[in-house]
Amino acid sequence: MPATHEVTNQVPPLVGHDPIAGDAALAEACVRHADRATLDSLAGLGRLAGSEQAQEWGRLANENPPRLRTHDRYGHRIDEVEFHPAWHELMRTAVGNGLAGAPWRAAAEGDAHAHVRRAVGYVGWTQVEMGHACPTTMTYAVVPALRRAPELAARLEPGLTATEYDFGLAEPTGKRGLIAGMGMTEKQGGSDVRAGTTRAVPQPDGTHRLTGHKWFTSAPMSDLFLVLAQLDEGVSCFLVPRVLPDGSRNVFHVQRLKDKLGDRSNASSEVEFDGTTGWLVGEPGRGVPAIIEMVNMTRLDCVLGSAATVRAALTQAGYHARHRAAFGALLVDQPLMQNVLADLAVESEAATALAVRLAAAVDAGESAFLRLAGAAAKFWVCKRTPGVVAEAMEVLGGNGYVEDSGLPRLYRQAPLNSIWEGSGNVIALDVLRAVGRSSESLAAVIEEIDLARGVDPRFDDAVKRLAAELGDPERLPLRARRIAGLLALCLQGSLLLRHAPAAVSDAFCASRLGGDWGAVLGTLPASADVAALVSRAAIGTPG
Repeated sequence: MPATHEVTNQVPPLVGHDPIAGDAALAEACVRHADRATLDSLAGLGRLAGSEQAQEWGRLANENPPRLRTHDRYGHRIDEVEFHPAWHELMRTAVGNGLAGAPWRAAAEGDAHAHVRRAVGYVGWTQVEMGHACPTTMTYAVVPALRRAPELAARLEPGLTATEYDFGLAEPTGKRGLIAGMGMTEKQGGSDVRAGTTRAVPQPDGTHRLTGHKWFTSAPMSDLFLVLAQLDEGVSCFLVPRVLPDGSRNVFHVQRLKDKLGDRSNASSEVEFDGTTGWLVGEPGRGVPAIIEMVNMTRLDCVLGSAATVRAALTQAGYHARHRAAFGALLVDQPLMQNVLADLAVESEAATALAVRLAAAVDAGESAFLRLAGAAAKFWVCKRTPGVVAEAMEVLGGNGYVEDSGLPRLYRQAPLNSIWEGSGNVIALDVLRAVGRSSESLAAVIEEIDLARGVDPRFDDAVKRLAAELGDPERLPLRARRIAGLLALCLQGSLLLRHAPAAVSDAFCASRLGGDWGAVLGTLPASADVAALVSRAAIGTPG
């Protein structure tokens, strides 16, 4: 073999790491908001997530996207989507480890930390592959919304909270486990769901017949969906199953699968309803509040998923830097690279701390806190993610731009959570609504922030700026993004000052709150203990 083909200075495969126990910020947040036993219960999932097998499932699921079959060989309409076997392995693992609807059952049976456990597992496991997180999330999120229709919940909740993945269209109550989806947006309305034109007509048997077109319906092979449609009373929420109680197929015409930037392993579709059977969930004309119960839980997972994406990118960047030499030294030992990695690590820890705190609020029933903190976190953490992944990609240079590295998949996925369920402006305005309509929500968030008052003057100054922003009623919509971002930053600062090592909180306060930071990542001040930050993140260290 000629010497030109000798491979040197290349990074070995990243296998054998544990994205749960091996992430100090995530593991500590789990113990802080739950206990050590909760963390230990996720040990098997963490080891699997770092395995070569799981990484291969993620690759195959993305390289073999779902295919739509509208008709069978005889011309019968079937509207089925086929997935690669790797997709089913990912889903089976997620559902089997309680990352879908299971926490609601566990909480009802006395598990005080069910939602924190699920959140930590979700952050660790979805780093393998993000697309299957969508149906996993919607199955988790549908349960509290469905409880607005107690009879439906009694029939379907056992399947939604099961830990069995039972793929295929069949009558829901006869299945070992159920997957749920959601259909809100339409062509003409987008985020303005009240502009939807899908109509529902009451039937003598208590059902409704729905007619209309849904522009985005993810995971169309789910067993049941919450959808919005118009009644005379206004927008209402309906449960639409794929298979009816008598075993016949409901009318659910999948017109096409979307050709998306990322999330390619997951099927997102356009669906036509034509006399489709649905059951009312909640009160007529109160569909938006009903489905918001589901949206609030998907919002939590947008933050969790973005925290997972940031950590996955950081892990790839750190591993590369620890094994790649340039200019006579390993990248990880070079001061400027240390600054970049340390800045990425601060971003990851701040996102993780806030995400797990939101899950703890679900366990504790802190609905007022979650209403505002969830919206602010969704705005800030999700919007930060694309830039963070891009910076991590640059650590790998040209190697990071190649599909084999896994960074392009993360990069394509990175904008999704900021767009899904409501883009930046929609969420920022929702922060204003939460502040203006619910003094309880604002009081709960300020109480959390104030727990760190007096610890760091840069943090105290930021809190004063937040108070000034909130106290100025002039042109609030114009300033909504400023307020949402600053609110999230103050929450992150409070959590880090109380719970993170001094090197982390000092770097966060100096850069994110004190302004000692450039316009790009990798510009932490000279006072930052970058070596300690890189070491804490344990990036590039298997085990």
